[in-house]
Amino acid sequence: MVSARSVDRQLDACFSNLMVSSGGGRGQAETGGAVPMLSGWKDLPMELLMRIISVAGDDRIVVVASGVCTGWRDALGWGVTNLSLSWCQQNMNNLTISFAHKFTKLQVLTLRQIKPQLEDSAVEAVANYCYDLRELDLSRSFRLSDRSLYALANGCPRLTKLNISGCSSFSDSALIYLSCHCKNLKSLNLCGCGKAATDESLQVFRLTQDFLSMYS
Repeated sequence: MVSARSVDRQLDACFSNLMVSSGGGRGQAETGGAVPMLSGWKDLPMELLMRIISVAGDDRIVVVASGVCTGWRDALGWGVTNLSLSWCQQNMNNLTISFAHKFTKLQVLTLRQIKPQLEDSAVEAVANYCYDLRELDLSRSFRLSDRSLYALANGCPRLTKLNISGCSSFSDSALIYLSCHCKNLKSLNLCGCGKAATDESLQVFRLTQDFLSMYS
């Protein structure tokens, strides 16, 4: 996992490049007005911080940076809408629980795993805080039970895309419950979900979509 020290080094480099490109941080603008002097990356405006992190293109930096200070946490919590933890090979469950309350504006979350790590407690944390979530990838989450689907149904009603391929423990009754509550759900990956993908659950899902299309 990326350390806070590594994040500091990367931001220091970005700040140095920024000062060079702006002419060494001159204190006077071309018009003669005073320009605030920046002594380091901690003085950067939050908008610029968001831009630097987005250019870095590494979600590991986003997670670590959210723990640097309250200002960074709040800025990232409001500004980050797309996040992936698929890079996390260990302790994804605890990491998800720890960040869920920070990123309440998430709309797209990818929790795809190589080996199963997620448990119901992590999905419940996401459902409790990420009300605006639209797309969620839980593929290969073999440890999840129906608790996760019930939590998503009650906490993430705006879901439009859900990938639960390989989640073999889900039942058809939990999937039916989800379909009835997440009425915007358009894409549902059920590959490998033999217990959940029954004729009854698929019929309810189709009927829900057909009903919505009639009144949309």
